Amino acid sequence: MAKSKKLPGHIRALIKGLPTEDEANDWLTRNDHLLGALGYEWSFWRRPEQTAPLDDWRCWLILAGRGFGKTRTGAEWVRAQAEATPGLRVALVGATLADVRAVMVEGESGLLAISPDATRPSFEPSLRRLSWRNGAVATLYAATEPDGLRGPEHHIGWADECAKWEHGIDAWDNLTLGLRLGEAPRLIATTTPRPVPLIRRLMAEEGVIVTQGRTADNAINLPRPFMAAMTRLYDGTRIGRQELDGQLITEVDGALWTRDMIAAARIESLPALRRVVVAVDPPASATGDACGIIVAGLGIDGLGYVLADASIKGARPEAWARQVDEAARQWQADRVVAEANNGGLMVESVLRAANAQLPIRLVRASYGKVARAEPVAALYERGRVRHAAAFSALEDELCGLVTGGAYHGPGRSPDRADALVWAMTELMLGRAETEPRVRVV
Repeated sequence: MAKSKKLPGHIRALIKGLPTEDEANDWLTRNDHLLGALGYEWSFWRRPEQTAPLDDWRCWLILAGRGFGKTRTGAEWVRAQAEATPGLRVALVGATLADVRAVMVEGESGLLAISPDATRPSFEPSLRRLSWRNGAVATLYAATEPDGLRGPEHHIGWADECAKWEHGIDAWDNLTLGLRLGEAPRLIATTTPRPVPLIRRLMAEEGVIVTQGRTADNAINLPRPFMAAMTRLYDGTRIGRQELDGQLITEVDGALWTRDMIAAARIESLPALRRVVVAVDPPASATGDACGIIVAGLGIDGLGYVLADASIKGARPEAWARQVDEAARQWQADRVVAEANNGGLMVESVLRAANAQLPIRLVRASYGKVARAEPVAALYERGRVRHAAAFSALEDELCGLVTGGAYHGPGRSPDRADALVWAMTELMLGRAETEPRVRVV
């Protein structure tokens, strides 16, 4: 079975699915010649999302997490074009020349490593050039020198990690203006997403096909310790969503909260807490928005702590009421704070029906969600609120609340964010408890 560790993931999965080790070894022996012959057949090894689009496209933009297989996909696409088209002219562009050489050309998934001996191109570092036997030529360029792309003409191009290019738009424009050879010039761009102007522009352009993917999509080909460590360190965090999940996380102009502000508030351990409350923003209907349920505490250090997001979507009143009761029991809350505008006393009766024994404080909004949120956002700016974990859905809503009253986040309404605002208002902007109680969590 040792041989199977060197095989691509879906073949390893097939072998592991065989009943006994003897059968697995027998399968390897019988198919060894086939696997050897298919060693450089990318159409056999690639995953569906690594297959070039069939649509009419000018640019194929792959926005994916690290380890997804972006580099291999880009190199295999260039290799296929070069081997099939004598005299092809290719532009290889990276953040720096060192990056182009180390990753795109000489890397483990670079053009040299993925090519069989019979068609492997020769590399001339001093000339920044790869040459195939059929006359196809690829030239290396650095985005740090965008003018170097101003004159040359190419049939196709490969732009790697363009989200981190120092002169992103200038280099991209010079690259695309030089793609004027042949009948259908094309460009593949492989990058981890970042909300830089170039990526935002490409996402909105016609003729750009976007493929998005996660590190986990290629988990079967990645070391288990690596996957475990990445999950433990970054799951749910902004860097994890960007670098592992391949999400393009953008900042909204004028937002009350920023990603950096929330990242700075995240902690790994909690102090003793004086109070814990569960705040509820009930939905207008069971089929509409989510029921925002946020657990928050006041530490003995005077800071506010977001402890849990127990929000639930598409639930009937009895279901979200049970969720509130369970959250209160789990965190030993001393009060439930619930918005009463949509339903008035119905909210309290629903909670009572769920056997909630805690005091319930009904709050009524006299002004808009964003106006209520501004004092709480100010607490974050002063460093007075902490997050006990990464709360992705909540954070997306917070970062969608904009000064002036607009909301540009996910969903129709910031239900989770509104519940957080009620919680922090109760803990830090309302009346202080006369008899503080200390609890250890």
